[in-house]
Amino acid sequence: QVQLAESGGGLVQAGGSLRLSCAASGRTANRYTMGWFRQVPGKEREFVATTSWIGTNSYRAASADSVKGRFTISRADAGNTVNLQMNSLKPEDTAVYYCAAAPGVLLPTRLNEYDYWGQGTQVTVYS
Repeated sequence: QVQLAESGGGLVQAGGSLRLSCAASGRTANRYTMGWFRQVPGKEREFVATTSWIGTNSYRAASADSVKGRFTISRADAGNTVNLQMNSLKPEDTAVYYCAAAPGVLLPTRLNEYDYWGQGTQVTVYS
């Protein structure tokens, strides 16, 4: 079992930055692939970024085209925390952001590849 808790959401003006964090707890949580997804009302939850463990203090990452160059995913706290640094935010980034964990070392981008989910944190970008 892996428990996930997101933090860091809020209200920000377009062009600004926010940093989301997700703390994972549970045995071997730091070996899980951890990702971020987002969802707006009436739409499907969509992939944002993911990062997988590939060795001691080593992780690889991937992100959606819509956020490349603006969002950066990283691990901290010996891999038990995953951060999403969001820069140059746009109104279309407004959504509830969810942290998720998946077993294995691939870089999954589909919802059904993730076994554990956090409760979500709201990000609102205004122009």
